[in-house]
Amino acid sequence: MTETFGHLITWLHDVFVKQFDAWVLLGFVAQGMFTMRFLVQWIASERAKRSVVPVAFWFFSLGGGFLLFIYAIQRQDPVFIAGQGLGLFIYIRNLWLIANEHRSAMTKTD
Repeated sequence: MTETFGHLITWLHDVFVKQFDAWVLLGFVAQGMFTMRFLVQWIASERAKRSVVPVAFWFFSLGGGFLLFIYAIQRQDPVFIAGQGLGLFIYIRNLWLIANEHRSAMTKTD
């Protein structure tokens, strides 16, 4: 038991302390930003008492996804690169559709 605990402590130190550098910091910032989108969506839905996807969700998705994409490129992780890279298209497209909807609404009121 003590030996297993010792191995766990060594592994945690190797992973979280020895490897820590600016890239790992960027990865944590990016992941935090990406996670914020769920918090924003949850709060908006609770306030509306229905499922809501606010525009901020897409901005956090884009910002966090872009930073995670850069991090994945630096780490040379093909699965992470593909997942985040493809997600960026979805986030950009949703923001584009929202912008078009706002432009259309503004034209109708003028």
